Amino acid sequence: MKRRILESLAVFAVAIGLVWPMLNTEYSDKWASIESTFISDARMLGDHLPHTGWQPLWYCGTRFDYVYPPALRYGTALLAKVGNVSTARAYHIYAGVFYALGLLGVFWLVLAGTGSSLSAAYAAALGACLSPSFLFMKELRVDAAGIPQRLHVLASYGEGPHITAVSVLGAALAAAFLALRRWRPGLLALSGILCALVVSNNFYGATSMAILFPILVWGIWCADRDNKVVLRGLGIAGIAYGLCAFWLSPSYVAITLLDMKWVSEPGNSWSKYVAIAALAIMAVTMERFGRGRPESAWTLFVGGAAFFLALDVLGYQFFHFMVSGNSQRLVPEMDLMLLLAWVEVVRRVWTRRGGRWIAIPALLMFAAATPYLKNPWSPFGKSGPLKDQYAFQIADWAHRNIPGERTLTVGMARFWFDAWHDNAQLDGGSSQGMLNQIIPDALWQIEKETKPELAILWMRAMGTGVVIVPDQKSRENYKDFVHPGKFQGVLPVLFDDGLGTVAYRVPRVRTGIGRVVDRAAINAAQPVRGGDDAERLGSYVNAVEDATKPEAIVAWHGFDEVAVQAETGAGQSLLLQESFDSAWHAYEGTNELPLRREPVMGFMLVDVPPGAHDIRFRFEMPLENQVGWAFLVVAFGGIGWLIACEFRRRVPTA
Repeated sequence: MKRRILESLAVFAVAIGLVWPMLNTEYSDKWASIESTFISDARMLGDHLPHTGWQPLWYCGTRFDYVYPPALRYGTALLAKVGNVSTARAYHIYAGVFYALGLLGVFWLVLAGTGSSLSAAYAAALGACLSPSFLFMKELRVDAAGIPQRLHVLASYGEGPHITAVSVLGAALAAAFLALRRWRPGLLALSGILCALVVSNNFYGATSMAILFPILVWGIWCADRDNKVVLRGLGIAGIAYGLCAFWLSPSYVAITLLDMKWVSEPGNSWSKYVAIAALAIMAVTMERFGRGRPESAWTLFVGGAAFFLALDVLGYQFFHFMVSGNSQRLVPEMDLMLLLAWVEVVRRVWTRRGGRWIAIPALLMFAAATPYLKNPWSPFGKSGPLKDQYAFQIADWAHRNIPGERTLTVGMARFWFDAWHDNAQLDGGSSQGMLNQIIPDALWQIEKETKPELAILWMRAMGTGVVIVPDQKSRENYKDFVHPGKFQGVLPVLFDDGLGTVAYRVPRVRTGIGRVVDRAAINAAQPVRGGDDAERLGSYVNAVEDATKPEAIVAWHGFDEVAVQAETGAGQSLLLQESFDSAWHAYEGTNELPLRREPVMGFMLVDVPPGAHDIRFRFEMPLENQVGWAFLVVAFGGIGWLIACEFRRRVPTA
């Protein structure tokens, strides 16, 4: 045991050395990376701890749980609070430490599967330096310029949650491998916890776990022929789900799958048939190869995992094989499994008579890592002064000049818009967790089409009072506006940085997202028939943007409660331009008012009698999340029982 601890400490020390500059970085020079989204998300959570059910700043409002799994956002927010550092610095510490732990996880995984410290150290070294995907995917090789793909997407593209999930994957599978083969209740509990941590960091991590864990269970069963393997696998899966159930609700899964259409191509039917056939062939091959050979369990797993992930990722690369989602996002997982398969080939050849010649190609592989190893800290560039950064200047201007007003901003300015302040925006950090499905139609018309009048109608309809437009000469990396000049001379200018970015005022009768409307007019409004349906869109805007109606004063109290004060007449209703969700409830005093979805933009509508009103809208925990919390308690109970079993196993009674 002492030897294993020393080996693990040595591996971790080397791994942490590879990413040491990241741990000391507040803002990197990769301002266009998506890490901005996760920093913004964690900053918002940190300012509204311990938990918030609603997220009012993105997508006209959505459930906070929908936006992203909780582990990285909570880990970053808590690190920032406890360590008294900025959210950006906390994010880099979190991601960097997990990256180093990921290489240690590879060491543990191979050690669990083979019992060989030499094989495990070799695998960890390969994982730190090489990416087999570069052999097959030229565009990745060129883009990474010698930096291992897993580190490249972390440092350059900001894929912190995904790489963190991959980093936990090795340790989770290591614990599972040992727990599945024989009764080790402590490791079974640990495996469930680690599997839950994978899922709680990233959806693609959850996808890879959903692929790899069944292959692991099947490989061990094929080798051991012990039906208890399946029962233990179900136990691990049950613990993992129980720990995630408080946020991984049925509606979360539904929204995530629904929003995939905005960020990924749909799967095709022939790919599904090929996948089923490939799985069947793989299962039969593993069963026959493992029959009567308990020592083959590890070989079966790495072989099956490498085969299926290569089929999924490289199949798309060369044949557009696509079952669901963007399989190219699983390149880090494919790299890991291909490396483990190679290590297993080396190990098996090495143990045969005369097989030590394999050491030559095994060591020569590191020659490909020479450019990276010469300067392993090259991926970690630091930013210049924050006040000079474009994204900060835009976010800070909005905070100071249009506080609380829903704004449309694009590109990296959109990603960073909430990294320092609670700035409301029509879009959000990413297209994940978007509850209101009409927003993409609005964004397309505003950002891509030529008609300013139609774009203005959409912004008025969506409660948006300001649009920030960068042109092709601006400092914005992403030129999302195809026709940035279309608002010139049409909308009044609020701000011009003189470098190509202009903020325009959108004409609305009042700022804010509360409106008093005629009930008959809003009930008669019809859903738009497409992004360019100016007729119905104009009728809706006329019903909502009516200067003759009284003002509705909106005040947020945290993220989960909003107060609206208004004077209404006969036949009038109160419109709150926030996405409708069944978990919202409206109260006036102690009386609950009927709350419904208005028919065009999907906002919240309350029918009220004439008179002065002070209405409180509250987001209350949905039933499915309450049930999930109950599952969490059950999971903790199961973990406690397993720990007790482990204690009894290790300390037998007299």
